[in-house]
Amino acid sequence: MKLTKKNILIALRAAKSAEEVLHIFELRSKDKRPREAIEAARAWTRGEITVGQARKAALAAHAAARSVMDVAQYAARAAGHAAATAHVATHAKGVKFYVDKIKAS
Repeated sequence: MKLTKKNILIALRAAKSAEEVLHIFELRSKDKRPREAIEAARAWTRGEITVGQARKAALAAHAAARSVMDVAQYAARAAGHAAATAHVATHAKGVKFYVDKIKAS
């Protein structure tokens, strides 16, 4: 995805939202991949990594999500979607979806 002001704002907002619930995952797992995915989203906005690298971090966060259940899994999936916004901006909707699932739990 092209690095535009709009896409940067979408990715930064997604990263912030995912980070706000990340502690739920981190209470149940020491796996750093979801946190690294959030950082990858931010690094992409600064032009420090490629879309491919951000996408790899997103997939790693989703893999980490499979190691836990319930709301912890949702938190890791939100992180994965935050990183995936570098690939396709609509992944930001995935962040909102999982954050909302956490709030509804």
